Amino acid sequence: MQTFLNPFTQEEEQHYLKLSQLGDINARNLLVEHNLRLVAHIVKKYYNYDRDKEDLISVGTIGLIKAINTFNMDKKSRLVTYAARCIENEILMLLRQEKKCAKDTSIYDPIGIDKEGNEINLLDILGTYEENIVEQLEQKEQVLVLYHLLNQMEPSREKTTLIYRYGLYGLEPKTQKEVAKILGISRSYVSRIEKKGIRILSEMMIQRETHN
Repeated sequence: MQTFLNPFTQEEEQHYLKLSQLGDINARNLLVEHNLRLVAHIVKKYYNYDRDKEDLISVGTIGLIKAINTFNMDKKSRLVTYAARCIENEILMLLRQEKKCAKDTSIYDPIGIDKEGNEINLLDILGTYEENIVEQLEQKEQVLVLYHLLNQMEPSREKTTLIYRYGLYGLEPKTQKEVAKILGISRSYVSRIEKKGIRILSEMMIQRETHN
């Protein structure tokens, strides 16, 4: 059973957020590690046995990193509130993309369950996204930034793994198991490479925001 670090107190959170926004990578990483419990909690809402739980954890972690990098401390709200929305949005984008790629599926097909045990279908997800046009525009901007940073990355297994895993450049998203088969390595190694790739992208994002 996976164990998670305890969440920071509000004072600790503010301390590390300030350091992170000043470009302290270690502070940012600590914020990620101490909020992984939140990612796991949100993933439970969408997890079912037809989907790889580790995939959802990885995607949710990307949402968490984005939340830490873009959190506005002046709004005087807790990071957990903002991060929960970012994590959920990232997972919903993945689910929507998966269903878009599956041409033979119906918008009424179940794609997961909510925390009350009720089935969620694609129509529910589409409704969620169409309600907030502002968020859609922000997400499109984030995608453009992501591609810009990827283009700056040197060719590597980290870059290749991220492209395959998240269906970038027109590819369909692949599970860690599928990527492992393509690269001829173990699934656990793919997981380590993916985490390293996410860390590299996150650091590049912080550097980009620092210089803007």
